Amino acid sequence: MTKKKKIVVKIGSSLLANSDNLTLRYAFMNGLMSDLAYLQKQGHDIILTSSGSVALGLNMIDRKPEDAGILDKQAAAACGQPLLMNAYRQVASEYDMDVAQMLVTVEDMEDRRRFLNIKNTMLRLFENDILPIINENDSVATRDLRVGDNDRLSAKVAQMIDADLLIILTSVEGLYDRDPSDPDAKFIAEVKDVTEHLESTTGISTLGSGGMLTKMQAANMAQNAGCETIIAEGIIERPLSSVLNEERRYTRILVSGVTQSPLNIWLSNRLHVSGTLVVANDRVKALVEGGLGIRREDVISLQGDFTKGDVLHVYNEDGEEIARGLTNFSSEETMLLARNLDMPVEDVIGYKTKSDVIGAENILILQENHLLLDAPEHDQKFVVPV
Repeated sequence: MTKKKKIVVKIGSSLLANSDNLTLRYAFMNGLMSDLAYLQKQGHDIILTSSGSVALGLNMIDRKPEDAGILDKQAAAACGQPLLMNAYRQVASEYDMDVAQMLVTVEDMEDRRRFLNIKNTMLRLFENDILPIINENDSVATRDLRVGDNDRLSAKVAQMIDADLLIILTSVEGLYDRDPSDPDAKFIAEVKDVTEHLESTTGISTLGSGGMLTKMQAANMAQNAGCETIIAEGIIERPLSSVLNEERRYTRILVSGVTQSPLNIWLSNRLHVSGTLVVANDRVKALVEGGLGIRREDVISLQGDFTKGDVLHVYNEDGEEIARGLTNFSSEETMLLARNLDMPVEDVIGYKTKSDVIGAENILILQENHLLLDAPEHDQKFVVPV
């Protein structure tokens, strides 16, 4: 690897923490930081997405992983994050590396302005040869407003910095066509279409919040952003360079299709659903053919307490997701507009603005290479009176 690249590396709790006593695996951490230092000295820009704070903090609050609730995990994260970063700082200093901590929430990644601010911070750290270490801020994130796993967080980071490569280190060699414990399981070295392998990727690790399914979801997010993904075993000695030098096997997920614009990439890779719209089927065809936004008269129902600038998921009447886009109105304003079609927009909401709920310039029509989200099963706010 001679060309300078932007590389995101993700490691999970099961690699960092001993599952028996929930203490750091310093041998793995040393091998990892040695490889990261090697890649950095080659001129590559590296970001480390690291789990581990919750696992390391559980001892301090006297809880086991299987018994910990959301409040326990928040407290454990607050206890474990200083331990984790102190260990990273100590080990990194042995390899003449500087590290920086960045804690983010799903709101940071989903809000466009915060997203760009995080990106600018990372770029400035690169300029100073400092390794950003990113984790979800589990001590403040609630169950409903959290990234949910660092696999998808790492993919969002890869998208954010226009990364060339996402490396996800895990406890197995890569992807199999079924549970790796099955003697008939076959190893899959290369993946083009992630959707073909989702059914075989069930289960999660004891310490982590994700499994192979979240890794494949992350790979799909990355490939749509023009970034290849490698899933490999997190061995102790040279966990990264042994893969990059083709010394052992791994699974590579290839880039799919033509890379879209930064805005469309951001729109397509969502971690949290702010709100949804159901659009009349007779409008869907024109919408999919392109060049049109979503008018207030197209909206049959809406769901969620969203604000102007949030990303909405758009469904047809059959519950199939067809698009995602930035809304020009809050949920309350959208409801009022859809219920008062005979009134001018400014008379309904009190100010003059564009009439489209989602403008044509801010909408993404989903394609086959996007993983679609099922329509939420919660009660909807019907905006068209019966």
